[in-house]
Amino acid sequence: MFDYTDFPEQRQSKIRQILSEEGKVVCAQLSRELNVSEHTIRRDLKELSQSGACKRVYGGAVSMPPEVIDFASRATIDAAQKDRIAQAVIPLIKPNSCVFFDTGTTNLAVAKQIPAGLKFTAVCNSPIIAAELMQYPDVEVIFLGGRIQKEVGGAIGIDTLRQLEKMYFDQCLLGGCAFDANEGLTVFEYDDAEFKKCLVTRSSEVIVALTANKISALTRYRVAACDEITTLVTDDEISPACQSILSEKNLDVIIAR
Repeated sequence: MFDYTDFPEQRQSKIRQILSEEGKVVCAQLSRELNVSEHTIRRDLKELSQSGACKRVYGGAVSMPPEVIDFASRATIDAAQKDRIAQAVIPLIKPNSCVFFDTGTTNLAVAKQIPAGLKFTAVCNSPIIAAELMQYPDVEVIFLGGRIQKEVGGAIGIDTLRQLEKMYFDQCLLGGCAFDANEGLTVFEYDDAEFKKCLVTRSSEVIVALTANKISALTRYRVAACDEITTLVTDDEISPACQSILSEKNLDVIIAR
């Protein structure tokens, strides 16, 4: 076994590898595996978190997804995975229901794949998603207006929030930046988190569609706990370790293949 005691770069490289594969690390477990003290592991995690490689949590750390970029650029990232996820989401949309389409490029992919004859009411705060949904004769579209935040891709300010507070939804397709089985769904922007929290309370059923690289990761602001989410839809690049952790939660997980 390699002696990691005097080789911090190799130690941190190993920690990065585990974070990439499993999405999280535990100090006590790393201490045993690398044969170094927990104090040393905590120091490594502090340095890794300062570089943006992870976020420290009680007893360890979780991986961090890439920082938020503009909506148009995000739409081209992991496009194939998002299309597969969208195909898995479509059967979940109930005919004649009222569905909120939250901002997000995966939800945009869903909007592009609505089948002919599926009749429902769609409410959204993203002009790009609204434009897609308007193409379908059987879909009634209600748009919540307000100031558009370009990074988020929709309106999330106080005016939009007041409109949201007057409505209830059978289902919502909730967007997010990261999901962790213990910490729940998180996002980068405070206003976005507050809007999404309200959306969760107004929805009978909460569907979250995320690419696998956002699973077992954490960002700044919490939106919803795991038990507030009805269904999680992701792609088949999710690691076996993540699948095992999610299987222990009371959460319906659909893997798009």
